[in-house]
Amino acid sequence: MGQPAVAGGVMSQPEGSMADPTDRSGGVPGVGLVFDDRYLTHSTGLALIDDREGYPFAEPVPHVSGPALVGRAKHLLDLAGISDRMVRVAAYPAADEALASYHTPEYIERVGALSATGGDAGDGTPLGRGGDRIARLAAGGAMAAVDAMMTDRVRAAYALVRPPGHHAMADRGMGYCIYNNAVVAARHAQRAHGVDKMLVLDWDVHHGNGTQDAFAADPTVLFLSLHQEDLYPPGWGGFDQVGRGPGEGFTVNVPLPAGTGNRGYREAFVRIVEPVARQFAPDLVIVSAGQDGSVVDPLGRMTLTTGGYRDMTTQMMGIAAESAAGRLVVVQEGGYAPTYAPYCTAAIVETLVGGAEGVEAIPEPYGARATSMPPSRELGLDADRALELAVTTVRRYWDL
Repeated sequence: MGQPAVAGGVMSQPEGSMADPTDRSGGVPGVGLVFDDRYLTHSTGLALIDDREGYPFAEPVPHVSGPALVGRAKHLLDLAGISDRMVRVAAYPAADEALASYHTPEYIERVGALSATGGDAGDGTPLGRGGDRIARLAAGGAMAAVDAMMTDRVRAAYALVRPPGHHAMADRGMGYCIYNNAVVAARHAQRAHGVDKMLVLDWDVHHGNGTQDAFAADPTVLFLSLHQEDLYPPGWGGFDQVGRGPGEGFTVNVPLPAGTGNRGYREAFVRIVEPVARQFAPDLVIVSAGQDGSVVDPLGRMTLTTGGYRDMTTQMMGIAAESAAGRLVVVQEGGYAPTYAPYCTAAIVETLVGGAEGVEAIPEPYGARATSMPPSRELGLDADRALELAVTTVRRYWDL
């Protein structure tokens, strides 16, 4: 299923969006890294839910989506020497035209106005003063990663951006997400670089409802989501959500039970992700990478370890190599365990970079239990049943 690839034009790289077009290993394009210190200034405030007036505890609790999650990941990349082996790609703020490829003009204007005072951009989406500028820089960071890759300055890229994006809907923010970074980047790839077909894989523990909504009727984008079943947002990500109109069959949801673990995710790739991706044959692969499926995340229960994230990254690199000349952009989404999620992110980036002189391996902080616990070794019966249910639906559109 899916249309044959069509070669598209390539536009020039925006000025200032690339620092060094080669790595240090002899001129071969390396892996790009998008990171900007300004991402750490995006203020999510305190861990308020409905109480907006005061805070009941003597010792306030910071919001779960704080800057440390991205900052610590960059810290690990620097300490391990990984960032030294990467091509630095400068982010630029997404303009109204780019944001309007998905978001409504009214919403873009509302975020801009809200940025003057701070507030909530939607359903649980805190935005601090000046936050519109940072949210635009996050979307533009994903766009810059696409630019660097499509102009052959890098072979793959990681956009370590903040705030995340995959929950953001066309007309409102949602789940800590202001603008939908992956969607804006994908539309940019189509419009600016003539990309014909894209695979967007979302492995965040929460369903990427905004991304699904953006591409539901579009057969040029295959959206595939692996997520914890019925977690967030309610009503999204069921087996029966397969797209609509000309896009029917190009939305693939694989809701998995809590505790699925490394083995279950690997099985999902073998049974569904890999065969569907091969048949679709994308020209570009984008991953919405949320590391909130980790074994200690406070907002998920999927028990993935750094090894699981390494494995999924390897599989996506293989998929990209088969039909997309290796073109793979990984965009940061969630991940809320400050002591563990940064290790998962760093392990993903290390896998993208591959073995290189001067790079230290990112350790597994969970210890030996990371490989000995049952979800890392065994496919649970509930996970097996969930995969079979997904396969039954997907077989209506793809050969499995």
